[in-house]
Amino acid sequence: MHTKFKTCSERSRRTKAFKFVLAISALLTALGIALRVEAAAKIVRIGYLSGATAVNDQPLLAAFRESLRSLGYTEGKDIFVEQRYAEGRPERLPELAAELVRLKIDLFVVLGTVAAYAARDADSRIPIVMANVADPIGTGLIDSLAHPGGRVTGLTDYHFAAVTKRLELLKEVVPSASLVAVLWNPGNDSNLSQVKELKTAAPALSVTLLSLEARAADNVGPAFVSMTKERARALLIIGDAMLSGQQQRIASLALKHRIAAGYTLREFADAGGLMSYGTNFAYMWRRAAVYVDKILKGAKPADLPVEQPTKFELVINLKTAKQIGLTIPPNVLARADRVIK
Repeated sequence: MHTKFKTCSERSRRTKAFKFVLAISALLTALGIALRVEAAAKIVRIGYLSGATAVNDQPLLAAFRESLRSLGYTEGKDIFVEQRYAEGRPERLPELAAELVRLKIDLFVVLGTVAAYAARDADSRIPIVMANVADPIGTGLIDSLAHPGGRVTGLTDYHFAAVTKRLELLKEVVPSASLVAVLWNPGNDSNLSQVKELKTAAPALSVTLLSLEARAADNVGPAFVSMTKERARALLIIGDAMLSGQQQRIASLALKHRIAAGYTLREFADAGGLMSYGTNFAYMWRRAAVYVDKILKGAKPADLPVEQPTKFELVINLKTAKQIGLTIPPNVLARADRVIK
């Protein structure tokens, strides 16, 4: 009887232990399934940071989203774009970048050098895809085009040859222009390198440059007053997110003061600017989505070479030329990729 009682007791303990193991196993299985479901349902949050305005950036953002869709992403289902715009006030970018970090974004996509700085300084781990940063090497954002070496990669819209080409085109269009105004943002380090390049090229074209600084949108109006007072007949706008956010205003002021102006973005010509010479930004934003896809699939920004533009397009607005009393030389018109009539 004693032995039988002991055996039954032992069997009971074994049964309880077995049930406990089964319960733990079921619990772990349930937790595993829950974790996999949660991982599958995780929405990747992209922090879009721009020094320009929401209105002006929409065509670029549309190209970016279209490219994401073609890569298999569905916004709202597995990806979401958090947007923040400085609206022409670059001093707000650090605050906006910090706000995106607090939202626990997985990746930054930035427009402009100043926005790239703000994203880099806001966090030490979040990858950054730049869509159109000028001179990323000279401004210290990357080590080299082939080997970025850090958290920043993407595309640059900068090519030294394109900077001087804009001045050459403007001189061809206005041969009598001996004084050319240059509107630029000294708060953007990439602008400084481009102004230096223009100063080097100016003497060979018999041109004197009138440097006009605009750190904020409020400086644009006074700059036009200054160039008119100095009788500058031509103007170059250096690429900058803050200035790009003033497309319509700058084009209108140039028309009002009858100044022949050259721009980096075709959007300026679409807004009434005389002519633009630069890269196709919509294409660059579609390519930016490809970088996002690669990083989300495990690629390291440090190992993704930065793309440099290989093709530039010339856009001429003949309607604006007529309004300011300017005749575009046939040889320049023949080289245009697009003519607005």
